Amino acid sequence: MNTLKTRVIVGLLYFCALLPLALARSLGRILGRIYWPIGGRSRKVTQRNIRAAFPELTPRQQDRLARRSIIATGELIAEMGHIWMRPWEYVAGLIKQVHGVELIVEAQEAGRGVIVLAPHLGNWEVVGLHAATLGTMISLFEPPPLPKLGSVIKKARERSGATLVPTDSRGLAKLLRSVKRGDLSGILPDQAPPELGSGENSPFMGVSCFTPTLASNMIRRTGALAVFCYARRIPGGFSLHYELAEPDIYNEDTGVSLAAMNRGVEACVRQCVEQYQWEYKRFRVRPRNGVGIYDDM
Repeated sequence: MNTLKTRVIVGLLYFCALLPLALARSLGRILGRIYWPIGGRSRKVTQRNIRAAFPELTPRQQDRLARRSIIATGELIAEMGHIWMRPWEYVAGLIKQVHGVELIVEAQEAGRGVIVLAPHLGNWEVVGLHAATLGTMISLFEPPPLPKLGSVIKKARERSGATLVPTDSRGLAKLLRSVKRGDLSGILPDQAPPELGSGENSPFMGVSCFTPTLASNMIRRTGALAVFCYARRIPGGFSLHYELAEPDIYNEDTGVSLAAMNRGVEACVRQCVEQYQWEYKRFRVRPRNGVGIYDDM
């Protein structure tokens, strides 16, 4: 059954890759519009997240934003064939604008490591591919539940030069040594870790939520430069934005550092709100403290 699922997914990726990008995205938007009235889990989570993050909006405005987000997710899914299955040279041609890349270049020239913080915004796969062309890059990789699909994704993410290592102690040690030497690494700063000891509750969009401490710890232990990056979806491709993290992200107090990291994610999100992965249960709290916003889901 897993083999069949993998073949179907890979087949759909290749199908979308054969379509012109604009047509693939158009198909994704159509699927998003079809999904919205069905009212599945992703819509419900998206609506709750947006209500929590934007209480200043009216219910009607919140629902409009949630619908735009679901449609944007449809675009993301439909364009992944282009990002994963086409050659890197083709994907590079989809990057129409790059802002702030000098932050990475100057740090690399000075021999300083860089941790690229890539929120689930726009198409974060493009961020990893582009960043790997700026220096030696090692990042963590946790395979999906379908093992054979994991090999497809790993190959796709490494084809512009990155090296992916497992999320175990040896992988983490290799990552740490690499960044200390002055290399690059990409980390997702807004994905709640499964282990209680791997995160702390910190405010994001004004709401306390479980936030991973990996990036914060890595930044302090390596002296690396912290740079946020997102690939905003624009007509014909992507606009890539590298932005310097605020000084508090280097603070020895983990709480202060995590709050700064979440503010950095928020600053990125507000540039293209509907392109954030709002269908992810971002506002989970650990340990539990009262009623959560997803309790009945």
